[in-house]
Amino acid sequence: QVQLIESGGGLVQTGDSLRLSCAASEGIFSSYTMGWFGQAPGKEREFVAAIVPSGGYTEYADAVKGRFTISRDNAKNTVYLQMNSLKPEDTAVYYCAVRIVAGIRRGAYEYAYWGQGTQVTVSS
Repeated sequence: QVQLIESGGGLVQTGDSLRLSCAASEGIFSSYTMGWFGQAPGKEREFVAAIVPSGGYTEYADAVKGRFTISRDNAKNTVYLQMNSLKPEDTAVYYCAVRIVAGIRRGAYEYAYWGQGTQVTVSS
C-alpha cells in the first residue's frame, strides 16, 4: 500500500509562490508516474501536472503552464509542485497521486493512490 503525504499549502496573496511537497512511503517510488490534481469547492478534481518516473518528461494543464513546475527527487521518494505567480483561481485543495501504469494520463481515475490533500488559498 502506497501512502502519500502532501505539505506546503497555505494562505498567500496574488502573485506569491508556494512549493508543495508529496512524500511517498513506497520504496519503489522511482517506478511510478506522479501527478498533482486540484479540487476547488463544488468542482471536480482536475489535472494540474504530472511527471514520468525518470523526471525527463512532464505535462501541465493549460491554466498553469509557465507558472507551475513539477519535479521529483527519487532518492527522497518525493515529488514537488513549485507554484509561482499564484492567482485567486488557483485556490483549491491540491492532491498528489500515483499512477501505477506507464505513461502520463490526465484523468483522475487513471491514478491508483492519493494523498490527503493540502489547501492552497490565494487572496486577491
